[in-house]
Amino acid sequence: MLTYGRDYTRSVQETRRLEAGTPTPQQNGDSLLGWHEYQRGKIAVIFATLFAAPLRKKEPGDILLYQDSETAHRLYRQQIDLYRQLADSHPDKFRLIASTSELDAVLEHWSRPELDSSGHPVGLLYLMEGADAIRSPHELTEWWDLGLRMIGLAWAGTRYCGGTGEPGPLTDEGRRLLRAMADYNFILDLSHMDEAAALEALDRYPAPVMASHANCAALLRGAETNRHLPDHVIRALIEREGVIGVIPLNTFLKVGWLRKQGSRREEVPLDALIAHIDHICQLAGNSEHAAIGSDFDGGFGLQSVPPELDSIADLPLIGDKLIERGYSQTDVENILGGNWLRFLRRNLPS
Repeated sequence: MLTYGRDYTRSVQETRRLEAGTPTPQQNGDSLLGWHEYQRGKIAVIFATLFAAPLRKKEPGDILLYQDSETAHRLYRQQIDLYRQLADSHPDKFRLIASTSELDAVLEHWSRPELDSSGHPVGLLYLMEGADAIRSPHELTEWWDLGLRMIGLAWAGTRYCGGTGEPGPLTDEGRRLLRAMADYNFILDLSHMDEAAALEALDRYPAPVMASHANCAALLRGAETNRHLPDHVIRALIEREGVIGVIPLNTFLKVGWLRKQGSRREEVPLDALIAHIDHICQLAGNSEHAAIGSDFDGGFGLQSVPPELDSIADLPLIGDKLIERGYSQTDVENILGGNWLRFLRRNLPS
């Protein structure tokens, strides 16, 4: 929204039409998100990310960049203001969620089919991706009051812990932040955290844990990255009643797949994503911990997802694939949303 000026009250097709001939599709890919597609796919609740990249990780087109925590803080607050403006300007289309009562109000609207013709509001639940915006643990009261409930300590490495492409354990600052987060019952997101940091956090953090968007390292042997979750981290998340959202990004489904090097999306069928869901379910012995973490607001678009997907409206196709594999309708309902909803009802304030 801020980097490319996208308006998600529009449809995917309208956004693609407006961006045709601009640098955006080359830099980010064609958009996968739009309010009309949320309706078609029955996407009732999404994690609304707060994110900026450290300046050292700048990619073409990036404008949300920070050199220090002061800049990160300003940028993340700007994003909260943007989400608030979106919800205030379009209350029929988007609503902010920070409690179980607000979650249930959104879901109650979706439970009324007589309102289908006019559409349903999409719930926005803030998720901080990379915690450099938190200048000190004393600031957590401010973030909680703003409605933040979920914090990931890392994207790349932060002063709190190692992250994607920048391995390292929790730092002393990271341990202090976790102690303070536990006082509020913040949900800790392990996505992007380096394995050493994630394992220590799982051991010492008593409040809820999850992985909002992460795939299985065991299915990506040979990938030169610490981005994916090893089995022992997945098992620890399962033991802690966590949920893991899998990402339908071809780079995270096939080792060596790179759009910028000419890889084609047809090389990675949707079955590759189903394999990651199945792997988590096999480790758990049930379907209660795997979910969808699309990351469709991230740095990729249509050209980088399996060919069966044209937009977020097509995510229900995952359910059809699971049925073909022998999963039950209850399993499908768990994976396509039930697991996240139970997790949120258990861990959000009332």
